[in-house]
Amino acid sequence: MIWQFASRYFSAKKSTNAINIIAWVSVSAIAVGVAALIIVLSVFNGFEGLVKSLYSSFYPSVKVSPVSGKSLRLSPVQLKQIAGVKGVAYMTEVIEEKAVLRYGDGDQTIAILKGVDSNYNKVAAVNKSIARGHYDTGDELAYRAVLGLELEMALGVDVERSLVPLTVYLPRRNITNVTTPEEALGSGVLYPAGSFAIQQEFNSKYVITHIDFMRGVLGMAQDEMSALEIKAMPGVSDNDLKSRLQQLLGNGYHLETRYEQNQSLYAIMQTEKWAVYVIMSFIMVIAAFNMIGSLYMLVMEKQKDITILKAMGARSSLITKIFLAEGLIIAMIGTLIGFFISVVFCLLQQRFGLVKLEGQSFLVNSYPVSMHLTDFLLVSVTIIVIGVAASWYPARRAGRQQVALKAT
Repeated sequence: MIWQFASRYFSAKKSTNAINIIAWVSVSAIAVGVAALIIVLSVFNGFEGLVKSLYSSFYPSVKVSPVSGKSLRLSPVQLKQIAGVKGVAYMTEVIEEKAVLRYGDGDQTIAILKGVDSNYNKVAAVNKSIARGHYDTGDELAYRAVLGLELEMALGVDVERSLVPLTVYLPRRNITNVTTPEEALGSGVLYPAGSFAIQQEFNSKYVITHIDFMRGVLGMAQDEMSALEIKAMPGVSDNDLKSRLQQLLGNGYHLETRYEQNQSLYAIMQTEKWAVYVIMSFIMVIAAFNMIGSLYMLVMEKQKDITILKAMGARSSLITKIFLAEGLIIAMIGTLIGFFISVVFCLLQQRFGLVKLEGQSFLVNSYPVSMHLTDFLLVSVTIIVIGVAASWYPARRAGRQQVALKAT
């Protein structure tokens, strides 16, 4: 009965057209606010998904590194045990170290040299992000380098044509007494093979090469590495895999999931998304003032009806609920219209890229969007709360109205 009265009051023609106009202005304001909020959250989702996909092409599901120091040792038996853990798809040994690079007679540049084995592209996907040249780390006859695209440009390397090698200087291990700075460095040469374009953080400072080159220059043993990178099987969460590996390896190793390797980045993205949600919610609160005005005018319009209902025995709580339901109807209609607008816009953006990104990008030319059901549920709850809050005082005033029957 409550919803019948409320829907009747919303759809019926009022004595003053301004009431109808204000009611639909309220619906429109909520619709625009809801559509804007869903679209903005979907854009954040799109960028978050894009960033995660970029980072997943470089960071493993789980990384095993030493608790202290720069290297760890894993015997063939331990590696076999790790490979047998449920959920492990592939694993790769890596050695990372800062190095000084020089191309020909050019200036020196500091970069991170990452030595990898033949399984690396099964764990990461750098070979799928090659921008120029090709992916090749070489062998003992000629070790090669795959550079980040921005590092390639900074060094002035032409990976597709140049035959001039890169000279690499790495710090020697276990050196205590040196008379000249050169004695503290080991050196080797790498021949440029290609360049990758993933993300600026990687493109500007990473060089991929063969792990045997790193072991040779650094003087590391065959069972020694900086980290063991592991990829999870499809359907296995990084946290579950980490727990299983932790049980096997114990506390002598430091294990990190992909999220933990980039915790600050993911935390910033979530903080930005919630900040936008709060700001947009405040905008919808302001838009709800139109609803308050509409309900006040409706209460004044329906004073006679309220009096008749109370004379027939209706309690004040029933009257209050009727006008609360009226406010919720306005809010729900606006929400549904907003959902429709946002879904249509997001689908068009996904299909045609209506809104373009300014400048040039190697990855996307338009704003990425990704609609999540949780965002729709969150916005629905938000609108219900705002609708109830905006309707409460006018509805309560209607419920407290005194019976004033007059003799005719």
